[in-house]
Parts: sequence; C-alpha cells; structure tokens
Amino acid sequence: MPLNEAQVAQIRTLIAEIIEVEEEQLKPEVRFEAVGADSLRAIEIMAQLEKTFGVSIHQDRLAEMATLGGVCAVMQSLLPAEEKVCDVTAS
Repeated sequence: MPLNEAQVAQIRTLIAEIIEVEEEQLKPEVRFEAVGADSLRAIEIMAQLEKTFGVSIHQDRLAEMATLGGVCAVMQSLLPAEEKVCDVTAS
C-alpha cells in the first residue's frame, strides 16, 4: 500500500532541504541530479531518511532512490503497512 500524503510531504521537504531546491521542483520523476544533487547528497538523503523514519536502508538501494518517486517506493517497502494510506504520485 502507498505512503500517506503526510509522509510524502515530509520526504519531499527533507530532500529539498538537503539538495537546496524548492519543493515544487521535486516531481516524482525528476532525477535529483537534474536539480543539482550529487552522490554525496544522495547519501545524506538516505541517512536522514533512516534517522527520520527509523528504518535501515541498505546501500544497494541507493540507485533506486534517484527520484522522489524512487525514494517513496523504497520507503514504502520499509515502513509498516498500517501507516500507508494514499498514492505516492498524488502529491
């Protein structure tokens, strides 16, 4: 089941702050490198997601996390099912 709207918004805000862009620039399909992020920022995003959501993300999943949609898909697979209530792409 997809993440809820609050989780997607929280993820979008977290990523926007790390890569220093406006949240509106982070559409589900836009690659982070297209808005100025590098591999170091990707690692920062992963670490902050782990801290914020209390999950462990294996580094092998980093390649899947190049877009907001990719990050949400990875997070969706890691968070408890009862917390997921709406479509990731709706935000």
